[in-house]
Amino acid sequence: MSEVKLNLVDSQRILHGTIHGSVVDACVAALTAEPETIAELENSLARYIKPLREDSRHFGWFSASSQIDTEPWDAGIVIIDLAGRVVAAESTYSQPGHEGTIYYHDGTQRTDVPILYRVSDEWRFLNSVAEYEGFRAAQLQQSRLILDPREILYGRPLLMHILTEIRHSEICAEGHKILKQLEQAENADGASDLVQNEEAIKPLMADVSAIHARWLMTPLAELGGQSPREVLLAKRELVDFDLHTREMQWTFLGEGPPCLPRESFAYRFGGFGSHECIIYYDLVRVLLWRTVEQGIVGNMNRPFDFEAGVKQLEKMKSDWLENPQPGLEGSIPALIIENERKRLPNTVSAADMIIDDNCEMCRMTARAMEMGEGPGFWHLDGSNMDDEFAFSFHQTREEWEKEIQEREEFNKEFNRKWEEREERRARGEPVDDDEFFNWFDAGDDEAGDDEAILPSTSPQSPDPIN
Repeated sequence: MSEVKLNLVDSQRILHGTIHGSVVDACVAALTAEPETIAELENSLARYIKPLREDSRHFGWFSASSQIDTEPWDAGIVIIDLAGRVVAAESTYSQPGHEGTIYYHDGTQRTDVPILYRVSDEWRFLNSVAEYEGFRAAQLQQSRLILDPREILYGRPLLMHILTEIRHSEICAEGHKILKQLEQAENADGASDLVQNEEAIKPLMADVSAIHARWLMTPLAELGGQSPREVLLAKRELVDFDLHTREMQWTFLGEGPPCLPRESFAYRFGGFGSHECIIYYDLVRVLLWRTVEQGIVGNMNRPFDFEAGVKQLEKMKSDWLENPQPGLEGSIPALIIENERKRLPNTVSAADMIIDDNCEMCRMTARAMEMGEGPGFWHLDGSNMDDEFAFSFHQTREEWEKEIQEREEFNKEFNRKWEEREERRARGEPVDDDEFFNWFDAGDDEAGDDEAILPSTSPQSPDPIN
């Protein structure tokens, strides 16, 4: 018993037909692409079942209907309601859930390549058709609000926040004078006194960080009462996990996985992954610093043309996003975001894998790539973001405080072990470096440090934004 009756429901139509249970399982995995229509679901299936032809259709023989066909077939019945985000299954073949594993199908047969998947908690999985029918009746009475968060996070609300907050901050409003004085002092001396400059600019840096934090933490009516930070982090782990599985798929199969189309719901309205969160942090900081540096808001005691200010910031935003940035080793921020939204991993060449010419592991990895053993991937790690809760990836302050405590305890233990090691070395006693560094690596992994080839450089002083 391996076939099931499958009902597919979106906001416009209902299709039903009989199909192998493995295809149904792949359909559930394809929900990671957040399809809103049956056509989008069919397209996203290509990530798990390779189409033999471009016009291949899994549901081409399904019947259209005005209502769901509740008559089971062979192994049972499954309903996938894209509009209501519900999966109902009465099947002896499998019982789908939020997480699972699909074995890639190359179009002719199932392979041994496993692909993990994780579906958003927005989806409900029910165990009976009767339960679904009651749920659907209630859902039809409700309307689902779909917001485009990027219009808010990148648009006028952000730019007005920057202009208004800097204008009301005496330090930031006069910040361009402070920066100009430092620049003149450096030119006069022929060198910069880093310590003195850092002290002079510290209050300005604190105000810029505070303005940034308030933007992230303030609930906005335009976002349905959520804060920008909540929106940014809502699906970060899901997007990151999906990208990770695409990397694994690429490595095992030797070819890049299908991307999400730009017209798809997930591309247009989907969540933010870590890369876009980090790029967004950098962008906001660039806009804040350049607004301060150029004195855009003018004297706080004089009238200010906010519309002209918004136009200036719009141009700054576009210029920064669409051009190569030294802090990203020449990468274009908009393309990094584009790849993540399409669920396309960022690859590196074999030459780029050699970070250190004396690193044998780097050379071995590069040689393996040159021999066709899979691409290398790079990730941003956000290592230069301010170490405050507002800029962290933790959902709650309690989680962030716990990490800070664990980090402090790890650092204390590191210092203790290091001092003990040096004292033993000074006394001429044998020191087991392997034991020490194995402990360090294990503790570093537990601390959750992200592995990344290309770290993010976030502007926290005027220097990086010239």
